[in-house]
Amino acid sequence: MTKDPKIDQREDVKLTEGEQKYGDVEFADPTNKKYPIDTPEHVRAAWSYINHKDNAAKYDADEVNVIKDRIRKAAKKHDVTIQED
Repeated sequence: MTKDPKIDQREDVKLTEGEQKYGDVEFADPTNKKYPIDTPEHVRAAWSYINHKDNAAKYDADEVNVIKDRIRKAAKKHDVTIQED
């Protein structure tokens, strides 16, 4: 895995939606402004959502792994315990 793998732009996402809803925060999917990971609450929600099959299905397997890795790192930063799959 490369250091900062690219996540492709999704056709079903409006790019401004995430920033309008959450502001200028860190996202696990910064390309599409999905899965904010700036607070403990957002980290927990991001982990929950990416582990729903319908949400994960919108990405390639490699992209899901990148998003999950970013959420894991944010969880450590915010001292949040998440349950692995």
